[in-house]
Amino acid sequence: MDASRLGLSLPNRGVLFGAITVPQILALSEAADRAGCFNSVWVGDSILTKPRLEALMLLATIAGRTGRVRLGPACLASFPLRNPVILAYQWASLDVISNGRAVMVACIGATHTAGARFAKEYATLGVDPRQRVRRLEEGIEAMRLLWSQENASYHGRFVNFDEVTLEPRPVQRPAPPIWIASNPRRVKAGPEVIHRMFDRVGRLADGWMTAAVTPREFAEDWAQVQAAARRHGRDPAAMESAIHHMVNIGDDAEAAYQEGKRFLDTYYTTDYAREFLEGFLAYGPPERVAEKLTAFLRAGIGTVIVRLASWDPTAQMTRLLDEVVPRVEAG
Repeated sequence: MDASRLGLSLPNRGVLFGAITVPQILALSEAADRAGCFNSVWVGDSILTKPRLEALMLLATIAGRTGRVRLGPACLASFPLRNPVILAYQWASLDVISNGRAVMVACIGATHTAGARFAKEYATLGVDPRQRVRRLEEGIEAMRLLWSQENASYHGRFVNFDEVTLEPRPVQRPAPPIWIASNPRRVKAGPEVIHRMFDRVGRLADGWMTAAVTPREFAEDWAQVQAAARRHGRDPAAMESAIHHMVNIGDDAEAAYQEGKRFLDTYYTTDYAREFLEGFLAYGPPERVAEKLTAFLRAGIGTVIVRLASWDPTAQMTRLLDEVVPRVEAG
């Protein structure tokens, strides 16, 4: 099995509660860049709902410490809150700094683990959360125009500009890829809403990122994304895919589960049920973790992005590289 389809998700929120330090984050990014098994490094994003080191600033710092891996947010939950002209300018700059390694992953954020904090974030920044889907769609369209055209003009409900030329131009031409992150299976909505979620990815995105699904569920959902791409006259074979999955490696499976749960409950400020974590967290001895990651790769996922759900990420990274990755490669 091709282990070079792994990505590393760095827990930049963990700096706030002592799970990781900035030097550790940078060291892990460098280790991922050296290791042939990782094709990408990712960081999380939130402004007020779940505070952390700011994603774009951290990605630019990591870009200066790495030279091979692709770089992106998993995912940019604040996308609907950001001015797309400024964001396009910042992202083009990151693409230049990284020499064409930037991958934007837009999403609308999750309300189920944030509650009142989510509403306050939007109120503080003056955006109606009911507008976030339309703001995401317009933002994606506007950013692509700004990256690919001179004297670009765009007129939407929320984004409007005339004859704007953005510089610097990104390295990736005609534009850096923009993925959409979503998980329709966790949305408490009717089939029409879920259909629109899949359709949005197929219509607008260069790739799709999801989480908390089984390999079989991913395959079913990915087929819907690809069907949507075909409906809109796009080549589904050109689209990329990824899953964001948590990992805790430990010889005692229950102890690994408990540490992973404590980390994730703290990280996401919630109390996850075991049923959910069984599908969100690969835990236990190396062979068990490798088996789960391999199952995702066999399901056709382009990149399996792992976050080390532990208070000792350096030790976890060592075990991942020395004990899990060889088993994935052998699988």
